[in-house]
Amino acid sequence: MSKPIIAIVGRPNVGKSTLFNALAGEQISIVKDTPGVTRDRIYADVSWLNMTFTLVDTGGIEPESKDVILSRMREQAQIAIDTADVIIFMTDVRQGLVDSDAKVADMLRRSKKPVVLVVNKVDHFQKMMPDVYEFYNLGIGDPVPISAASKLGIGDMLDIVTRYFPHIADEDEEDERPKIAVVGKPNVGKSSIINKLLGENRVIVSDIAGTTRDAIDTEIRWNGKPYVFIDTAGLRRKSRIKEELERYSIIRTVTAVDRSDLVIVVIDATEGITEQDAKIAGIAHERGKGVIIAVNKWDAVEKTDKTIYEHERRIRNTLSYMPYAEMLFISAETGQRLGKLFDLIDVVIQYQSMRIATGVLNEIVSEAVALQQPPTDKGKRLKIFYITQVAVKPPTFVIFVNDKELMHFSYTRYLENRIRETFGFRGTPLKFIIRERKEQ
Repeated sequence: MSKPIIAIVGRPNVGKSTLFNALAGEQISIVKDTPGVTRDRIYADVSWLNMTFTLVDTGGIEPESKDVILSRMREQAQIAIDTADVIIFMTDVRQGLVDSDAKVADMLRRSKKPVVLVVNKVDHFQKMMPDVYEFYNLGIGDPVPISAASKLGIGDMLDIVTRYFPHIADEDEEDERPKIAVVGKPNVGKSSIINKLLGENRVIVSDIAGTTRDAIDTEIRWNGKPYVFIDTAGLRRKSRIKEELERYSIIRTVTAVDRSDLVIVVIDATEGITEQDAKIAGIAHERGKGVIIAVNKWDAVEKTDKTIYEHERRIRNTLSYMPYAEMLFISAETGQRLGKLFDLIDVVIQYQSMRIATGVLNEIVSEAVALQQPPTDKGKRLKIFYITQVAVKPPTFVIFVNDKELMHFSYTRYLENRIRETFGFRGTPLKFIIRERKEQ
């Protein structure tokens, strides 16, 4: 089930980033008294009681500003609004109700999304409540008083926000079809791949980066089996600024990846792998999804007998943190190797859901320890007591040891490689949790 997306929106300088940091539990957004400091949306996963959601911080909305940066921030905020399941609309009790608040409220009403109106900087609830009541004039629901800086009223606000979650969850239940997110920079051919697989032009394809505005779900049947492909959005408007491309595409990529079982990262063969490709692939890796790297436009590359190996080496070097990823060289234009995509999808999804018996796992780890002694520090040696698998998607293992500090990253990687040698786990990351246990 995908996490609900909560976007914090409002005019500049009402305290959105302060609230974001209070909920995220760390200083992720820059907090400064200059309007326009938060220029791009930043996201974080947040837990409240037994619920987890993705929180999106947005640049302030100036509804009628002609300033280039503010207008870009307005566009980015609109993307966050389009993507969100629930919107926290933040206002400022000290500045009072201003004309821009009413314009933002109109924008939010048009979104048809649930909106929680929050009045920030209420440091004394009893004394300042008459000022809070003024915000009823927005006609967008009951104002919820908080102080993000002092962390007052935040629990009450989250109780209201999370009331909207059950109907979001219901939409995702009962669907057993494999879900595949197709991600990548704008204009690498994500929509063209889906159209070729469909055999029809269901998704609009255009040479303008960012024609796909929303994540679109498309069912494709292959050999009688249904698959759901999620095509992720690029930009709203053509832009030549690479950083802008990054900012616009990231939150939709996160949303699509969260909803998927497996991620196809599309790379343009004519351009080669870029830093932005690595960031997009990193989102899938962080979230524990199966990964296939599809190198598109392979028909447009001049080849020798070494071309494919050189391309693969460059991609593997850049994506060195995910050596498990499967790779396929394809062409959406000609349909080259697209049929093999489904074979790979089936293989990776099978490994994502694979469980290994505890006894077998411990045999493998015992052999690995015999072949390579665990590390020592100041005369104390790491002892591995026991390993067991506790989850799938991604396969997750708990290792019980005598001292967590001695379990060096490189030794965890060594054990991972031994497990992969035995079971494959093609295309899927493995997660390891290290727990301490006293010696008997």
